[in-house]
Amino acid sequence: MRKFLLAAIAAAVGIAGMSSASAKDYDLQSVFGLQVPSIGQSPVRWAERVALMTNNEIKIKVHGAGELVPPFEVFGAVSSGAIPMGFDWIGYWADRIPVANLVGSMPFGPPPELFLGWMFQGGGLEIIQKAYDPHNVKVLPCHLVVAEAGGWFNKEIKSVDDLKGLNMRIAGLGAKTMARLGANTQLIPAGEIFVSLERGRIEAVEFSAPQLDIGFGLQKIAKFYYFPGWHQPASWDSIIINMDVWKSLTPKHQRIMTEACHANITYNMYDQVNAQVAAIEKIEQAGVKIVRFPDEVLAALKKEAQQVMKEEAEKDPLFKEAYESLTAYVTRVGRWYDLQQLPQN
Repeated sequence: MRKFLLAAIAAAVGIAGMSSASAKDYDLQSVFGLQVPSIGQSPVRWAERVALMTNNEIKIKVHGAGELVPPFEVFGAVSSGAIPMGFDWIGYWADRIPVANLVGSMPFGPPPELFLGWMFQGGGLEIIQKAYDPHNVKVLPCHLVVAEAGGWFNKEIKSVDDLKGLNMRIAGLGAKTMARLGANTQLIPAGEIFVSLERGRIEAVEFSAPQLDIGFGLQKIAKFYYFPGWHQPASWDSIIINMDVWKSLTPKHQRIMTEACHANITYNMYDQVNAQVAAIEKIEQAGVKIVRFPDEVLAALKKEAQQVMKEEAEKDPLFKEAYESLTAYVTRVGRWYDLQQLPQN
């Protein structure tokens, strides 16, 4: 039945002939709603850049979450060719690509600048693409997310014991870390987060940075907004393209799509940096208390996160390769940041 539905979708969006080099129109579905701040419009801006840079030789129609397939089925649809392109948070595909968890959310990992350097200069993209190749998918890192918030809570976190039994929406390696400390974690699609917290199905939610979070209206129902975003100091969203579609593009068009992603990353970086404090101020005005996790809790989370990543590396060779590569890159290149540290007082 699933294969039948995917075939029907492929026919409906008119991509049966996409392997032809003459095809110029493509459909792309995001895992996010297009109204979601920042990431919602990110693939739209990318498509606009591609159209501009190709003089409209390539036109991409961007669909929001659920318009063609359910959000968490976008990868499978792109892999099979039912949809030619998608936009995602990389970590959503960790069940089939373990290294996606590391790229999507490395707890206590590098800041955005170092993650960016590793991706394009430190060998990161080459490692990740090796993991995508068996799935017939080309990955283009296309949106670098700045440090997230630690999450929205309706329960104050004073100690590690307060995490035990906590029902929380959290994704990626952060979820595995929280689970080790006794939390009940689950992955809920973006469109269902508000209702889940409002109705008490969960007591806490992490999604993204304040700029994005405020768009969900969680400030209307949450009591506390915690920092830092230990689980995701930086993370990647990407354009994914069916490999047959990618290979049908001319080298020029492939280069343009890649360069359009680089432009997208630049735009989103300065947009995100500019928007966070204004969002935090609005959240405070709504009556939410802005707080930091106690140092004791952060220390416990870091200890468990390191164990989680060690175990994941033991299970998957590409995760191990990426983890060792990224860690070595941060240690070596991060020396520049250490040398440039200015006194705080």
